[in-house]
Amino acid sequence: MTVAYFDCFSGISGDMTLGALIDAGAERAVLDATVEALRLGNEVHVEVRREQRGHAGGTRVTIDVSGRVERTVPALRGMIEDSDAPDRVKAHALDAVRLIARAESTIHGVPEAELHLHELGGADTLVDLVGAFWLMHSLEVEGVYASSLPMSRPGPATLAILEGTGATLLAGDEGRELVTPTGAAILAAVASFKRPAMTLDRVGYGVGAHPAPGNMLAVWIGQEAEARVGVTLIETNLDDMAPNLIAGLVEDLMAAGALDVTVVPALMKKGRPGHILTVMSPPELVARLSDDVLRQSTTLGVRLTKTDRVLAARRVIEVGTRLGTARVKVKELAGRAVEVAPEYEDCRRIAHEKDVDLREVMRVVAAAARAELGLE
Repeated sequence: MTVAYFDCFSGISGDMTLGALIDAGAERAVLDATVEALRLGNEVHVEVRREQRGHAGGTRVTIDVSGRVERTVPALRGMIEDSDAPDRVKAHALDAVRLIARAESTIHGVPEAELHLHELGGADTLVDLVGAFWLMHSLEVEGVYASSLPMSRPGPATLAILEGTGATLLAGDEGRELVTPTGAAILAAVASFKRPAMTLDRVGYGVGAHPAPGNMLAVWIGQEAEARVGVTLIETNLDDMAPNLIAGLVEDLMAAGALDVTVVPALMKKGRPGHILTVMSPPELVARLSDDVLRQSTTLGVRLTKTDRVLAARRVIEVGTRLGTARVKVKELAGRAVEVAPEYEDCRRIAHEKDVDLREVMRVVAAAARAELGLE
């Protein structure tokens, strides 16, 4: 599976994203196709060239707009929907516009339908958004990841766009905006903010407008590799401990930081019924959790097994339904949602409040989440 990792060591903007992807091997012709698909040929001129920033160089993309037209949010959406871009590209671009519009609407207190985005409502923003996702599409990128973001002087729109994305914001002493709203929206629409395990095929550098040395965005293109996380299994046999005490021990171990605790019935020596207790521990808590098991159970010893586990990414979203709002855990592979699981306690609360069968609540919440994520 091809993935892209955006290393935003000097921030990210729309033009830097375009430059980095072209530098990584995407065809410049995709940008020309973007302008044509959006029917902006009389309004936009795109230039692609090599530039240096200090001792390093990369690809610089500039988008010159003549007779600048500021468009409302519905107009921007209409241009994307009516364009000849691939459906997946349009879906991502529309999601990015939604994030920008929501942020600006909240900041200015203006309904989205009446919102003028000023500098974000121009043709260059459209080319940045549609072009970025089309370039990734041309590189057959299936998963997108991003590094932490340097935030010297973040604008309110940029911060609002990144709300709830899981992005890590790093403090800096630069006296300029390093992450633009357009750059933030591109990542917020498709990226998971972490470094993936991947093999590296090529790296591209997109040069920013500011002449500061090192003012570039790097994108790594490669194949996603299996992510393995080391854990230790703490295991013991219990054949002389009351079940209610085992239940209490499980709760205490989870509260102490265990990643998981399982108890399996087993037949012990001399035919006695018992239980096998297994605690999954991160490396730094092995000593503490082992001590907890020895102190709080009847066992005389524990077994330690070092192993790896492979994790799917997960995040939690809130969805609104006709019954109420509930949290949903989203399972992701290669940066894309593949399954949802409604939070049991939220659904149970709604079931009691609305006097609705719990199974119906979970069905409604799951359907709403799948629709919001485009899984249906």
